[in-house]
Amino acid sequence: MDRLIRRVLALLHRSSHGPISFVRHFSYKDIKKGTDGFQRIMYSNSHGTAYKAKLQDGGVALVKEVGAFDQEKDVFYREVQLLSRLHHRHLLPLRGFCTGHKTKRLLVFDNIENGSLKEHLSDPLKTPLNWRTRLQIAMGVASALEYLLLFADPPMYHVSISSSNIMLDDQFTAKVADVGLFTSVGNHITVPHASCSEECMVQEHGNIILQLGVLILELITGQCSEKGGADLIQWIQESRFASSMHKMIDPDLGNNYDSRELKNLLSVAKLCIKSGDKPKFSIPQIIHYLQKKVDIPFD
Repeated sequence: MDRLIRRVLALLHRSSHGPISFVRHFSYKDIKKGTDGFQRIMYSNSHGTAYKAKLQDGGVALVKEVGAFDQEKDVFYREVQLLSRLHHRHLLPLRGFCTGHKTKRLLVFDNIENGSLKEHLSDPLKTPLNWRTRLQIAMGVASALEYLLLFADPPMYHVSISSSNIMLDDQFTAKVADVGLFTSVGNHITVPHASCSEECMVQEHGNIILQLGVLILELITGQCSEKGGADLIQWIQESRFASSMHKMIDPDLGNNYDSRELKNLLSVAKLCIKSGDKPKFSIPQIIHYLQKKVDIPFD
């Protein structure tokens, strides 16, 4: 096991594609204890399961299980290497990794002081998010997506965007948590950049834009959508959408929102959802529109 850990660290130090954050190896025993035996589930999707962990230093972290790579150990090392190079204000930084029990592979991400966006939208005991904070979250997530698709090397197309995996720090700054180059199904690893055609990449891009649209609707309505946002998508596509718009706004907002900004934000969500597999708009174009129509600085 020590040899495997040294190999991961050696790969990290040999990288020549940009700065790498220091990452540490966590023991499987500590991670298991911190997650109460992997019972403290934050979210679970096709990319894997993520857990909330209380670490020995008292900090809180997000631990993501990335799959059992029986015959593809180098894939995990590559994932750690690439994620350690990502640096953006709205991405949850990689803190370390765990090569634990049998073939279990775990990634440990930075502190999540205020938990997930979903908790603040659905838990009555959590502090309700005001309108300005919701706008900042939407812009922050869009900013992270622009970085991942246009400035990361290689581009990161395996991104999952929903209220359950957008984390909030102590200042309620949004942090995208579910990012990777690889996706795993059982022990099969797919690397889209090596196996997908340009058309496939366009579809992946379209799926990310669709997810952004659904997230914006979650922020507006306070509803944490399930099943890929089918319920919210149906609502915004209805012919009577305009007349039901104000009825769907999160009651926690009361009347404390800007009607013009609300309409503009809904227009963005509608454009994102309308794009489908063949997006007519890019992430930079969406950000430009938001900057013009919503009074939130872009960072």
